[in-house]
Amino acid sequence: MRKIAKLLLTSLLLLAILWAVDVYHDRQTLSNNLIRLHVVANSDSREDQTVKLLVRDAVTQYVNENLSDITDKDVAMTFLQQHIPELTETANQALAEVGSSHRAEITLTREAFPKREYDTFSLPAGVYESLRIRIGDAEGKNWWCVVFPSLCFQAVGEDFTDTAAGAGFDEPLTGALEGEKPYQVRFFLLDCLGWLQNFFHQL
Repeated sequence: MRKIAKLLLTSLLLLAILWAVDVYHDRQTLSNNLIRLHVVANSDSREDQTVKLLVRDAVTQYVNENLSDITDKDVAMTFLQQHIPELTETANQALAEVGSSHRAEITLTREAFPKREYDTFSLPAGVYESLRIRIGDAEGKNWWCVVFPSLCFQAVGEDFTDTAAGAGFDEPLTGALEGEKPYQVRFFLLDCLGWLQNFFHQL
């Protein structure tokens, strides 16, 4: 009887380890396959918050038009890095069109993101590659989403599942991001791992 109990406990332990490794792999997939978008407004005034969204729309339109045929994240990173001047010009043109005297600064960097919930999916906390847009004094509220692949403007419902699959997300990871009940614990663990990533990144 003891041998059976030991065998059962060993099997359960192995399954738990394999599952933990699988969740960790999902965490790495998120960090390695996404480029987040981080827009920081000049201030929290209504005008500056509205301008922030106009800049967001102008930059994401430029990015979507040019990255629509790119499926590799490293290729997308290279494109964005090489086109920082054009992206900055696009952002500043949007500012000028509404009569704003502020200027935009755009960089590619790795930064810590909190957990974010959107209309059809959620993203756990963690350290991600980021296209960061700072407007003016950059002291206002942030706007976070994903610039590659385009999950925030085009991917809703079934489109999200297709886009996520194209980014290399397997069914459990996609289900976790969409909040499906069988995968809610997985999302919780992904968020915990992301929180740890953020903690050590900010030390």
